[in-house]
Amino acid sequence: MIEYDLEKIKAVIFDVDGVLSANTVSMDENGLPLRTLNIKDGYAIQLAAKMGLKCAIITGGDSEAIRKRYEYLGMTDVFMKCSVKIKTYEMFLREHCLSDDNIIYVGDDIPDYEIMKRVGCPCCPSDACEEIRQMSVYVSPYSGGNGCARDVLEQVLRAQGKWLSSSKAFGW
Repeated sequence: MIEYDLEKIKAVIFDVDGVLSANTVSMDENGLPLRTLNIKDGYAIQLAAKMGLKCAIITGGDSEAIRKRYEYLGMTDVFMKCSVKIKTYEMFLREHCLSDDNIIYVGDDIPDYEIMKRVGCPCCPSDACEEIRQMSVYVSPYSGGNGCARDVLEQVLRAQGKWLSSSKAFGW
């Protein structure tokens, strides 16, 4: 269980590699990663979007396939090629009039560290690096790409009374 007042969460921000996708990826003939994404994570993301919980991505990667997938699921904020993620995070807060305590950030490695120090509720998958696990309010029992996002989102939606609470839960 996440030990945080989840009723005040208004946005959940995810890293991609190691959080929404597994740590091991195949490469295509151009040297680009071929990521595998979890369908149950996808269901939770689209439900969260329908229920008014803002979901976003801040990643150093750049993939049109990732952008298309998550925009299809209802994400309106997909930030790619973020070499210094904290700058994008601060812009996101300003654009949406949010404060740090309204945010869960799910990260797994050192590029996520600065944001995770700031947010109200830093979370990570079970296979995150040691520094990230130590600073997290919640370490999911699921590894990156294997249900971590679903785990976090389901807990938030349940705490806010939005899990299975409307007909929106039963369709895509």
